[in-house]
Amino acid sequence: MAPPRPPRKQARLPKHRMRSKDAAERSAYFARREAATVLRRVLQGDARRRATASIKSLVYSPSVRNKKATFALVCQTLKYLPLLKDVIKTSDIVTSKWKKQEELIYVTAYDILFGQDIATTGAVEKLLMLHKDALQSTLAELCATRKVSNIEDLLDNQAAVISRPRYVRVNSLKIGAESVIRELGKQNMVKKDDMIPDMLVLPAGVDLHDHPLVVNGSVFLQGRASSMVAVALCPEPGWKVLDACAAPGNKTIHLAALMKGKGNVIACELHEERIRILKDTIKRSGAPNVDVVHGDFLDINTRDPAFAKVRAILLDPSCSGSGISADRLDHLLPSHSTGNNGDATYLRRIMKLAAFQRKALEHALSFPSVERVVYSTCSVNQMENEDVIKSVLPLATSLDFELATPFPQWHRRGLPVFEGCEHLLRTDPADGMEGFFIALFVRKRVLSEQDNRDSLLADKRFGGRKKVLPLTSLRMSRIFISNVCTMRRSTEHK
Repeated sequence: MAPPRPPRKQARLPKHRMRSKDAAERSAYFARREAATVLRRVLQGDARRRATASIKSLVYSPSVRNKKATFALVCQTLKYLPLLKDVIKTSDIVTSKWKKQEELIYVTAYDILFGQDIATTGAVEKLLMLHKDALQSTLAELCATRKVSNIEDLLDNQAAVISRPRYVRVNSLKIGAESVIRELGKQNMVKKDDMIPDMLVLPAGVDLHDHPLVVNGSVFLQGRASSMVAVALCPEPGWKVLDACAAPGNKTIHLAALMKGKGNVIACELHEERIRILKDTIKRSGAPNVDVVHGDFLDINTRDPAFAKVRAILLDPSCSGSGISADRLDHLLPSHSTGNNGDATYLRRIMKLAAFQRKALEHALSFPSVERVVYSTCSVNQMENEDVIKSVLPLATSLDFELATPFPQWHRRGLPVFEGCEHLLRTDPADGMEGFFIALFVRKRVLSEQDNRDSLLADKRFGGRKKVLPLTSLRMSRIFISNVCTMRRSTEHK
């Protein structure tokens, strides 16, 4: 009789592979929890029809470490959310005691059903892995009941992917555009924008969130339309300027850069959470001339000595965000599937926003020394844009303001709902940009004084002869922010 064979030794992974696997599991464990935190804020904001921030801005905030994995998990969980809810409810494996971890359950269920084969680290992971077969069986039954063979056919929140160039704005307080072009050009094709100074254009899909130039604040990821707002205000170095609703701070630091770090930018923000984001943005930019005010812009006393000498105000108030819904990935939100553009709740929200926007704009126009006021939104709704401007025109006229024309070379102007709407500016996704709205108010006495200075300047430069200089798009924009802003302003009110 042959002697019994010794028991086979269980194969073991090499130590370095075990360490690598453990590290990957830990990374996935924390990414799921970061994704659940973001998902909770997104869903709570969507339920109130009041998103506090976009999915991207929440994921790419400094508090999130594993940004790439977290972003993918949040987007994919939202994409499959209605289906995940059906599967979890039908399988009846989650009791009420797990209610406080609802978002983590959704994220983990996605990972189990459609993502990676996860380890049993964490209480939620252990619960769902224990019932993995039941979840998969329920999913198969749903497919059979609805007579689909492809799980994608069960999803109703699909949207066409919009491909547009990646725009980045060079922070001139830290670095020059040519240096950035050389650095980014090592891996990508880079060119200068033909209208916005210090704006560069890269191919669509380029991810620069972790690039050293972005991390250290030399470059900011900012859309083309968004970057037009500060340029439209055209603050001069040495001015006192107020950014009324400042967070997350991209426009604030753009103002500081346009002013070459001189003068003073007052960044006003009401919400505590957004104050932290604003301060982080300012810190990364290295802007030396920005002061943060934690408070409500509407509560500012215009006669307060700290604000009485404000000469320019940028007002970019809370809005529906309808112009950047694709960028914000709003098609993934539960409210999108209900057709929110037509429901009463959505309309009430727009009306409430418009009332606030009108009140804020009236307040901005009331500052005694203010010469220029820019009102902007990332909305395409007439109620938040042309209607707000039309409603404040009587007050603006009584305070000696009139509408000027920012970027006169731009082709898309305001909707023709009142006389003077041609001064307003709109951008549209059809232009390969975000949907934005910009209105510029300028005091008439300032324009009159500027005309006189223009005339004297022309006399000096051309021996009394008037000369018309050719203006390309880029040259007009550069004039807009240079010390020779005079020529551009003379065109604004014509």
